[in-house]
Amino acid sequence: MEDNQIGWLAAIIVGAIAGWIAEKVMKSDQGLFMNIILGIIGAMIANGLFSIIGVSFGGVIGYLVAGVIGACILIALGRMMRGKKA
Repeated sequence: MEDNQIGWLAAIIVGAIAGWIAEKVMKSDQGLFMNIILGIIGAMIANGLFSIIGVSFGGVIGYLVAGVIGACILIALGRMMRGKKA
């Protein structure tokens, strides 16, 4: 996130929103702190995966989209690790 001049405060806010959206989409109950973590880490993972196929996101909206997608992936992986239905 630092590459595109997104500050830490903006990363936390966007991460929280992305995590919350992913929580609602995946019908999960994570809490605020986990939403922030899932949104931030999800954005990094999604940006990495999309860069492999040549797609890049920029700006706050791009990180929000990437964060939601990445957080959904992380929630699904967490469910698979615990043996729950994704």
